[in-house]
Amino acid sequence: MNYLRRRLSDSSFVANLPNGYMMDLQRPTPPGSSTSSPASPATERRQPPSIPNQTQGSAPGTGSFLSSFSSVVKSAQMAQNVAAAAHAKSAAAAAAATSAEGGSTGSSQPPKPVIRKPKILLVIDDQHTDWAKYFRGKKLNGEYEIRVEQAEFSEINLASCVNSGCMVDMQVNKGGTKVVRSFKPDFVLIRQHAFSMIPGEDFRNFVIGLHFGGIPSINSLFSIYNFCSKPWVFSQMIKLYHSLGAEKFPLNEQTFYPNHMQMATTPTYPVVVKMGHAHAGMGKIKVENQQDFQDITSVVALAGTYATTEPYVQSKYDIRIQKIGNNYKAYMRTSISGNWKANTGSAMLEQIAMTDRYRLWVDSCAEMFGGLDICAVKAVHGKDGNDYIIEVMDSSMPLIGEHVEEDKQLITELVIHKMAQVLLGVSTPQPSSVKVTLLQTSSIRGHRSASASPSQSAQGSPQRARSATTSPSQAFQPGPIPASSGPGAPKQSPQLNKSQSLTNTFTETLRGSLTDDEAKAETIRSLRQSFASLFSD
Repeated sequence: MNYLRRRLSDSSFVANLPNGYMMDLQRPTPPGSSTSSPASPATERRQPPSIPNQTQGSAPGTGSFLSSFSSVVKSAQMAQNVAAAAHAKSAAAAAAATSAEGGSTGSSQPPKPVIRKPKILLVIDDQHTDWAKYFRGKKLNGEYEIRVEQAEFSEINLASCVNSGCMVDMQVNKGGTKVVRSFKPDFVLIRQHAFSMIPGEDFRNFVIGLHFGGIPSINSLFSIYNFCSKPWVFSQMIKLYHSLGAEKFPLNEQTFYPNHMQMATTPTYPVVVKMGHAHAGMGKIKVENQQDFQDITSVVALAGTYATTEPYVQSKYDIRIQKIGNNYKAYMRTSISGNWKANTGSAMLEQIAMTDRYRLWVDSCAEMFGGLDICAVKAVHGKDGNDYIIEVMDSSMPLIGEHVEEDKQLITELVIHKMAQVLLGVSTPQPSSVKVTLLQTSSIRGHRSASASPSQSAQGSPQRARSATTSPSQAFQPGPIPASSGPGAPKQSPQLNKSQSLTNTFTETLRGSLTDDEAKAETIRSLRQSFASLFSD
């Protein structure tokens, strides 16, 4: 500091300063000021720089210089502080912008998939069909998986409440031990008869319980309960008969007796007597005369049930028209064994063309009881050339023919469509019946081509392709008669080879004269005689 004072007091140093620089040091010292001794550094620091009058001679110059120096330092610090504040502000703004950008970017990214509780499908069916494999990998609206619980009516029990819904207890066999598992079904597929007069096969209480719990189903529980009485269903067919007319809806004549006391006589013979509610040909008796009719009346009295009678129709073949969703199929079944019940003994099954007449039958019956998603109409084609409708079946109908796997796939797609519509409110269009049929038919054809001979595959493919569009398919199933398995199959006995050749001959003959009823009937009669002689040997 003393060095600075000496330098500042040197006149040559001040004279060499630039013009205007430190002019306060170049001004003369005011009079009366003392210049005897310089102030001490402590005193100089204690005096504020803003006081112009100093007691020391060199103080004004020194204080002014220090004041300018301090001002420069303070200005630099202030500038630095302002710059730091501006930098901090810009950094905060950048951080806020980055945060906002990150938030918007995160919101634009697809959310993580939510694990949803699967929907439970209860399938009432026997164990011959594993429905779980048909629903494996299927989802409702691409979100909800389907968990299949399959059991028969005899293996379940339930309890239904107004608020908590329906709780089902199902017996499961694990390692030889029966274990009861409880769950709440979201949907029900019923493929088993809910009622039969066979002891132990009345499951109408379960249908009531499911309906009480508000469980949707295919077919509707309302229609399934109404199908527990065949005369009740026939009364609905009578309404269709009167509304459409006998020409469009040829219903067979039938008489209902609530008990045995009114069964005194019947107008014509032979007649078919049906006792109570049964399935698969059970409880049906063919009566030839009045004496036999009186005997059956006593049996009805012991059974304590109602009975119906209908004229016996000498049939050429039976007709079955089935409807699964929007898919239609028609079959013709011809008895080989000669039994008056075509579903008893040996019979041949053929898929025939779906005509407008057949479609009207099944569509009209599908409107019963609020609508039937799955149904079938059974009729008899008599030797007089007329058709007679005798019965309607619901979702418990058996699947027949060579397209059984295709029908199961169609039922699966129909259930998924209904579940999405009822549970999620999503109305998805039902899959095209032609596409589903073609896919399934091609898979069946590819599976069978591995074991069939090339000639059989070449003949069968066009017929199967035409059956996909509901045109005639000449694929017969001759009941217990085995078919050839191809060149690599083990050699059959001579009788089986003979029966196979007869079947092929019958098929080729029938293909050549599909529309000729007389030739068809003659071929069937010849075939019956051939099989009769074959089995008698």
